[in-house]
This record gives sequence, C-alpha cells and structure tokens, in this order.
Amino acid sequence: MHASKIEFTGHDGSLLAARLDRPEGMPRAYALFAHCFTCGKDIHAATRISAALCELGIAVLRFDFTGLGMSEGDFANTNFSSNVADLVCAADYLRREHQAPALLAGHSLGGTAVIAASGLIPEVRAVATMGAPAEPSHVARQLGDAVDELRTTDAVDVTLAGRPFRIKRQFLDDLHAQDMAEHLAHLGRALLVMHSPIDEIVDIDNARQIYAAARHPKSFVALDGAKHLLGRREDAVYAARVLAAWAERYLPPAEVPAPIEAGTVLVSETGSGPLENQVRSGRHVLLADEPRDVGGSDAGPTPYDYLLASLGACTSMTLRMYARRKGWPVRHVGVTLTQRSVHARDCAECADGNGQYLQIDRVICLEGDLDDEQRARLLEIADRCPVHRALTGKVVVSSRLQEAAGSAEAKVG
Repeated sequence: MHASKIEFTGHDGSLLAARLDRPEGMPRAYALFAHCFTCGKDIHAATRISAALCELGIAVLRFDFTGLGMSEGDFANTNFSSNVADLVCAADYLRREHQAPALLAGHSLGGTAVIAASGLIPEVRAVATMGAPAEPSHVARQLGDAVDELRTTDAVDVTLAGRPFRIKRQFLDDLHAQDMAEHLAHLGRALLVMHSPIDEIVDIDNARQIYAAARHPKSFVALDGAKHLLGRREDAVYAARVLAAWAERYLPPAEVPAPIEAGTVLVSETGSGPLENQVRSGRHVLLADEPRDVGGSDAGPTPYDYLLASLGACTSMTLRMYARRKGWPVRHVGVTLTQRSVHARDCAECADGNGQYLQIDRVICLEGDLDDEQRARLLEIADRCPVHRALTGKVVVSSRLQEAAGSAEAKVG
C-alpha cells in the first residue's frame, strides 16, 4: 500500500489535511471514508478499512473535516451540512486529480454524512455505514446540558472525548433540519449497514431505522461484541474485511493485464496524476512518479529511484550468488545508494571536461565472519554486477515512434 499526505480545499476555502492510501498498480476504484463526530482520519477503523480495501485494489481517501485534526478552519462554524459539503469537495478533488469515488464509507456521524452526500456525487455505486445514527440530531445527546444552554445563548464550550470544543446554536439547528428519511428513500445505491448490538453511543435501533428506510439492494451485518469506536483490532479488521468483500460486488471488476514478455518493460501514463506512470514488467505492476515540489503527486518512486534500485538489487544478488558459490559466511547484504549530478570538471574519472555526469555513491554492508581479503574481493565483484557494467559501459538507446491507431500512416494499404 502506498500512502501519501495531501491537502485540498474544503467548503469554506480552508485547507483540509488528507491521506490517500493506494494499492500497488492502477487502482480499480476510489473510495471516500468519513470519520465520526470530533474524531479524525487516523482512527483505527479508518486505517484498517483503508488497508483492507487497498488489498482489493481500491484506493481510499480519508481526511479531517474542517476544524478537526490537521485541517484548517474553525470547528465552531461547522455543522452537519458543512461536513457533507467537505465530502463533496473531497470527491471533486479525486475526480480532478485521480478518479471520482465509486464507494463511500462512514463511521458514526460520518456514516450519516456519506448517506446525505451520496446524492451529490453521481459516480458513487455503493455506500457503507458503521455505527451510524439514523438522524444527525442524535449527536445532540453527547452535548448534555449544553443543549439547554444553547436555547439562551449563541455558543457554549463543551468537553467531548476529553477535548474542548466550542458549539454554536447553528450547529444544533442544522442537525434538526436534516431529513435522512428522504435521503435514504432516494439513495439509489447499494447500502451496507454495520452496527454493534451493544453500541454504547449509538443504539442498535438506529441501524434498524436506516435499514427500514432504504430500498434494496441493502444489507445488514452485526458487529457483535464491538464498541462504538471499533477500538479493538479484531473488531476493526472484521468490519474492514466485511466491507471489502461486500463492496467488490458493486465496483468495477478488477482488470488482470496479460503478462509482459520477458525482457520488455511497458510504461504508460495512468491519467491519475500530472506525471504518474504505470510500469509493467512480466506480471508485476508498479508506479513511477515525481515529488510534489517538481509537479508530481508522489504516488511512486522517481525514474532515478528505479535506476538506483536496479543497481542496488543487482549488486546484492551478485554478491549473494558469489558468496554462496565460494561458501563464504555472508549472513546479510545491504546496499545504500545516492545519486547527484556533477560537473565533468569536478569529476576525476570523467573522460572529458564538458557537460555534467551522474555520480552514484554506493555503500555496501556485508554482515558475516569475513576476513579482509574476502571483503576486498566482494567489493571487486560488486563492480562486476551486470547493471553496474551496463551503466559504466556504452549504452545505446534506439528510439522510434509507434504509429497511433487511426493515423494516416496506419491507414495506408
């Protein structure tokens, strides 16, 4: 799984902190995850569900709502409607930079929010909730005496889950203005409702109400024995696996590309980022990209990273085969490589003094009971690995254009 930290603009212009978890290769679909009231994107339920979906080839975007976690904005000015608007902004980001989400998943109030947001994101095929209240107004119960205070004042300070928050009257007004029955009646997507029978925060009857109001296709799974926050690892993992298995039926089928012929590497743009490319070799699928500060989206190693990886892997394999053939006690081989451009005039080993050259520094770590002579010999062998010899020898690259289908040349004859 590849993880990258990103930011996108929320409903009020604030920058929202997010994390995009992506599987190896080209994702078959994208999902959005919404966390619970006052929680954050990194709660156990979110991280484990992301990992389970990535195993199925589904990329997951999770973020902190406005005013929470690492996101900008004032929590006191937010409400349920603004959370829904932030979800739409997150979907817009995915649509613009990668691919619109086909799956929405939410925990607690986040589950209620994804139901409301689904009608505003046309590409969504399936919606899943975990411990979600049937009505957003259920959250008011967590505010205790503050609800009565807000009848006579515009804002109050409360403590929730050990943290201070400022709640305004508009927050309560917005909760009571929501019509979830209408959202559920016109959901138009597959719905999975997961809920614990012993949920201490949101009673199981909320799941019954959600399920009854929705139309088929709909499913219910009991998270038996789980607490509301799914804090136990086994509970979060179970919910994640159930969600991943259920979602597979409603998402685009996974494409299994034909293996590439040995000795051939196919590189092609993914369309998910400005510089992101898919790299296919044999049955393996990788990603190549550039860092954000040079215009990429940091979805994979850079071309130079792959160059260093190729040399490092070849070095390690060559040393291992040589040591095995000699019967030398090498327990472990490690190779660290760095690269930098150097002016020819500063390079004592360069053939001439013009232009720039690539300088690769390679540090080899050999663990084992080896004497000085054996170590020196292995260092010599490192310089004889095939990739090293190719890089330091004469490399000829022959390039030609492939005729595009439908071109004038392709139509001749």
